[in-house]
Formats: sequence, structure tokens, C-alpha cells
Amino acid sequence: QVQVEESGGGLVEAGGSLRLSCTYSTAAFGDYAMGWFRQAPGKEREAVSCINFSGDSFYYHQSVKGRFTISRDNAENTLYLQMNSLKPEDTAMYYCAAGTKWREYKDYVPPDDFHYWGQGTQVTVSS
Repeated sequence: QVQVEESGGGLVEAGGSLRLSCTYSTAAFGDYAMGWFRQAPGKEREAVSCINFSGDSFYYHQSVKGRFTISRDNAENTLYLQMNSLKPEDTAMYYCAAGTKWREYKDYVPPDDFHYWGQGTQVTVSS
């Protein structure tokens, strides 16, 4: 079983920054890819950024490239998403997820590739 919990969301002004954190606990050894997804009301869940276990392969949604940075600390089982230059369109519920496989994602990350999910943390960007 993998438990996932994210935090760090909040209300910020456009142009501001937030850092999301995600902690995950595992009862068995495994190499977990991690990802941040977001979902706005009435819209599909989409991958924001994902990272492989080694932390040397990444996926970024085109809309966040240059603004968001994903990182992880495997020793602490922690995942981060540094979000800079936030825009109102970034407003969504952000979810942290863990998966047992990694693919070289180019344009799309299927949420079903990630099996373990947190409850979400709300990010609201005001204009």
C-alpha cells in the first residue's frame, strides 16, 4: 500500500508563487514515478508535471514549461512542485500521484499510469 498526501495549496495573486509538497509512504520497496495532476471544475484531470524515480527524466505540460519545476527527495519520500509566475488559469485542485512504471512521455500522460493518489490541495490564483 502507498499513502500519498499533498499540501501547500492556497490563494495567491497572479504572478505569485507557491510550492506544493507531497509525502508518500510505502510498505515495500519499489521504484515509484511521481506526478502532479490538476483538475478544474468541469474539466478532465491533466498531468502538470511528472518525474521518474531517479529524478532525471521529466514531463511538463506545455502550459507550465518555464514556470513550474518538479523535484523529489527520495530519502524523505517527498515530491515538490515549485510554481512561479502563477496565472488564473492555473487554478485547480492539484493532486499528487505515484506510479510503478515510467514512460518517456512527450505530449500526454495518462492518469491511469498512476495508481496511488492523494486527496488534493486547492490552488487558486486571483487576477
